[in-house]
Amino acid sequence: MSARLLVVVFSVTAVVMLGPAPVAGQSAEPATPLTPWGDPDLQGVWDFRTIIPLERPDERAGQAFLTDEEAAQLEQEAIEEDEKLDAPGAPAADLPYNNFWLDYGTNVLENQRTSLIVDPPDGKLPPVLPGIKTQQGMGPNGEEPPGTRPVRYRAGGIGNDGPEDRGLSERCLLGFNSGPPVMPSAYNNNIQLFQTEDHVVILVEMVHDFRIIPLDGRPHLSGDIRQWFGDARAHWDGDTLVVETTNFTDKTGSFDPLYSITIGEGTWLTLTERYRRLDADTLLYEYTVNDPTTFTRPFTAQLPMRRSAEPIYEYACHEGNHAMPNMLGGARAEERAARAADPATR
Repeated sequence: MSARLLVVVFSVTAVVMLGPAPVAGQSAEPATPLTPWGDPDLQGVWDFRTIIPLERPDERAGQAFLTDEEAAQLEQEAIEEDEKLDAPGAPAADLPYNNFWLDYGTNVLENQRTSLIVDPPDGKLPPVLPGIKTQQGMGPNGEEPPGTRPVRYRAGGIGNDGPEDRGLSERCLLGFNSGPPVMPSAYNNNIQLFQTEDHVVILVEMVHDFRIIPLDGRPHLSGDIRQWFGDARAHWDGDTLVVETTNFTDKTGSFDPLYSITIGEGTWLTLTERYRRLDADTLLYEYTVNDPTTFTRPFTAQLPMRRSAEPIYEYACHEGNHAMPNMLGGARAEERAARAADPATR
């Protein structure tokens, strides 16, 4: 884990200004640095923490941007919440971690948007088609409601009978913020990009997941080959790296707005991600979710990432995953104790 510990469909109807345009007579931003072979250089560790939610809160309906005063207030509230978690006696009874383990961040986006979603313009996920199944993990009071095996959402579960009852991140299959697409979460909000002339590698700190993506124009895999991270192909559009991913497995949701919920299933999902340097210390990450079998329309999110001076340390999920054997072992122990206490079950 890092020393801190620990989205966008681009629509022609959504034009998002991330900063002021150059004024006549002034010089524009410096050109994007290039690799030795001439591609835009996106390499480095990028931090995507933010307190801005995926969807625009109802109380800010119709408000695309925060005022300076609102942004300052939200950041101050986040700082105060951090201080509570650092106080003697923390964590609270309903939270298993103190602030040492968490890294939500305390910053709004530099452009002060009220949601990561930029299209639809209301900042909300589009409606889901009739009959689409949503799997829900932890309830509002931490309960684990009944559900379908195998669990397809990232964290939580429906019971302790077997590993299929636990979320994907608890089984070290997918990190709960690693995506794709990546989204800010409780901790490990870092990615690292590596480039060669014919491949790009995207390493996510959470669960140490990585994707090795070809740039050589090869076609996607056959539709009967499905993968946890899908099948990704990349190309350059000017100074923007475009990554298109298909062939997701039906064992994952089409989209995970929260790590304890999943909407639909990913068989027909096409995910388009865009990476572009805005300046020396800012990488704009956009993603578009296009699943005509789940949502009534595509949607787009934007997440500016900040350059980090810290390296990404290994997240050894399998090697350090004591939760799964302890959880299932505890359930078996409870069952043995119940049988021993009830002669009729012997």
